Amino acid sequence: MDIYEEIVKLRQEGRRGAVATIVNVRGSIPSFETAKMLVRDDGSIVGTIGGGCVEAEIWQAAREVMENEKPRTLTFNLNQDPKYDTGLVCGGTLDIFVEPILPPALLYIFGAGHVSVNLYKVARSAGFDVTVVDDREAYANRERFPEAKEIIAEEFDRALARLSPGESAYLVIVTRGHRDDMRVLRWAVQTPARYIGMIGSKRKTITIFRELTKEGLSAKLFERVHAPVGLDIGAITPEEIAVAITAELIAARRRVERDLPHMSWFHSRKRDVDGPAAEALEESEEEV
Repeated sequence: MDIYEEIVKLRQEGRRGAVATIVNVRGSIPSFETAKMLVRDDGSIVGTIGGGCVEAEIWQAAREVMENEKPRTLTFNLNQDPKYDTGLVCGGTLDIFVEPILPPALLYIFGAGHVSVNLYKVARSAGFDVTVVDDREAYANRERFPEAKEIIAEEFDRALARLSPGESAYLVIVTRGHRDDMRVLRWAVQTPARYIGMIGSKRKTITIFRELTKEGLSAKLFERVHAPVGLDIGAITPEEIAVAITAELIAARRRVERDLPHMSWFHSRKRDVDGPAAEALEESEEEV
């Protein structure tokens, strides 16, 4: 079974994995430099780097690399550590590089107006595969989005019913109206998507949050929502807004942990108010 073909297959299926490669050898080892092993997200493996305790430790490291999405290099001294005794005449040292195999970053843009066109362009250049959804064929078409992965031109409710974004999906809501934004957000917060963002003013954001929680949706569902969407870089034009949104998408993809100037009202309220999301929503009554 070819490891490279399996890597392509994993990514096409939207799955994760990690590849371990022996990158440096000193002395005798029960394998060879450049040997590779693929660990899939279900724990199954393809290939080998020599078996035994080394391979067992690499399997565990691969699981951690998948989770953290960051590569690691591990060094094993087969001569000094008796737990690596394979019964063979091996006494070398080897370095193994473990790197994550991640599914493509899938960006769903709901709405096909001016901001969406520019977001599509900037996000694609940053490596996102883009799907555009709008209920207007005059806007959601190949002329405006020539290299989109998919274009869906139909009523939002029908489009949402056949979409099933996974953990590698990013959802940005930029429709032309309050009701459509709320319709999409209601659906979005109940998906496992990695990122959810919605354009609009602080006032609109608070209003929609309140309406949806009154419907019975848990306030905790909104803790990962970025609304207003994007980083605060003073963006005004559609082109600038697209850059601000894409910057936030990249930060989510790269799991940036330091504080960033997010525009999101909800995130700022979480920083300023002690207590769960519900308390932040209750305190917003005075602001609307």
